[in-house]
Amino acid sequence: MATHVAPEPFENWLRPDGSGLFCAPGGFHTDPARPVDRAIVTHGHSDHARPNNGAVLATPETLEIMRARLGSAAGGRLEACAYGAPLRIGDVTVTLFPAGHVLGSAQVAIEYQGQRAVVSGDYKRRPDPTCAPFELVRCDLFVTEATFGLPVFRHEPDAREIGRLLASVVAFPERTHQIGAYGLGKCQRLIVLLRQAGWDRPIWLHGAMLEMCRLYERLGVPLGDIRPVAEATESLAGEIVLSPPSALGDRWSRRLADPVTAFASGWMRVRGRARQRGVELPLVISDHVDWPELIQTIEETSAGEIWVTHGREEAVVYRARQMGRRARALALVGREDEAE
Repeated sequence: MATHVAPEPFENWLRPDGSGLFCAPGGFHTDPARPVDRAIVTHGHSDHARPNNGAVLATPETLEIMRARLGSAAGGRLEACAYGAPLRIGDVTVTLFPAGHVLGSAQVAIEYQGQRAVVSGDYKRRPDPTCAPFELVRCDLFVTEATFGLPVFRHEPDAREIGRLLASVVAFPERTHQIGAYGLGKCQRLIVLLRQAGWDRPIWLHGAMLEMCRLYERLGVPLGDIRPVAEATESLAGEIVLSPPSALGDRWSRRLADPVTAFASGWMRVRGRARQRGVELPLVISDHVDWPELIQTIEETSAGEIWVTHGREEAVVYRARQMGRRARALALVGREDEAE
């Protein structure tokens, strides 16, 4: 009579250490916070794509982003892996699946001894023409972010927020609309959302935004007429300008025509954050899942075990346990959420 062997607990082979989440039978970390021998990087944001790892596995787009941002510090050996292509690493099989967060973003599926763990990285489930859409991956363990892991966070429809922006442009034609946005992902997504809404005029960019926009275009994401603010000969009244959030209210913005300050972020759901930053037009546009989407994803993965890596871990762990899942908070070091 065959003896049933219980699967090895995930904690025995996938665990946080001082550098991040370590897969022992594969010999790699996922999104390590400090240099390691071998890293799998989910996407190009700086709190996930750190410099000076010995070897880096990521999607081709993420590697291009890392080269652009980190230069020779992107990694000692860079290995591109396409979505859906299984790769044997040590004793595990790794497959990358789209995460829908930014261009090149990936979930990491790790299969070992008949079980599958999926490390989500950052992800969103709303349509975004600038990157591959999120792909649901059924698994036994789902390691999820929880940036907006509280019931208060419910993102508005993108089209509604863009409509509010364009209505403000019409209402204040004598003023520039300056939108604070993160330079990788959010900036390019806003440009495409504006194009979809019919804005065919030039979109003006802070110099810090230009390089990543040009990279997106080289990687096949058309953005239309984008121009650096430095080339403007007038004060850009009635125009739309994208800048890093740090430039809102900064000396740099004095060249603009009495700017309406806007900020595109899921954090704009919290009125206190908008007031704190002096934001006149808060736009609730996020590159992360909101609370209903996060709980929906946990349900749809069918995972019996949920680990929460960063964000509002306690509420997600509590809700997952109510849903009958085993759940724990990992509290990995080195994660940031302010720039989203």
